[in-house]
Amino acid sequence: MMKRIAILSLIPAALLAACGSGGDGNVAAPANSVAAVSAPAGQDWTQTVAATPEGGYVMGNPDAPLKLVEYGSRLCPTCGAFANTGMRPLIDNYVKAGKVSYEFREFLVHGAPDFAPALIGRCAGAQPFFPMLEQMFAEQPQVLPRMEDAGAFQQQLQGQPPAKIFTAWAEKLGFIDFAKQRGLTEAQVRACLSDQKQIDALVKYMDAGSNAGVTGTPTFFLNGQKLDNAVTWQAVEGALKNAGA
Repeated sequence: MMKRIAILSLIPAALLAACGSGGDGNVAAPANSVAAVSAPAGQDWTQTVAATPEGGYVMGNPDAPLKLVEYGSRLCPTCGAFANTGMRPLIDNYVKAGKVSYEFREFLVHGAPDFAPALIGRCAGAQPFFPMLEQMFAEQPQVLPRMEDAGAFQQQLQGQPPAKIFTAWAEKLGFIDFAKQRGLTEAQVRACLSDQKQIDALVKYMDAGSNAGVTGTPTFFLNGQKLDNAVTWQAVEGALKNAGA
């Protein structure tokens, strides 16, 4: 396990290039229209959030006929572009209607830097997961410039335990203050960054994503079928509409 962590602590150019590689994607042929489904009384489907056995978090109707899964990196600019243009219409127009459930799974294409926001984003559990995710993507213009010396910074951390490496990245990228501003204490954040069980789990989920054919971010699956090269909201919405949403 530690060997795998050491490999992930690097930032290979091929993986950086994998963030956002692709075009508009392939979509299925048009299907019959999917009917809206009412949420439980006094709620809407955005309040139904749960962890999944595959390591993600899913929002929406558990029995939604259309199940959208995203493998993403919180530091991937193309994932950020999708989130900033598509997450609100996805949630407001499709998830709230009970037609679509939306699951996000971490895929750590940048290695060590990606662990920091992933661990913090999962720190508070299910209900804050998607608001934190959306806000992390909105913060990318402030965060990504701090990645410019990533190679040199990672070199300084060589030989340190994974928890110390991820904590150093969280400090550098501003995620500890980000989490404190959203209700977590600094002690909670640092404990999450040092949670070996969660670190090991993220490595396991990364391996599972690779085995499923994920090579870059974002990668979307609709009802278990990979949407090849679909990285934009336009492409993903097209797939949803063609599936009847």
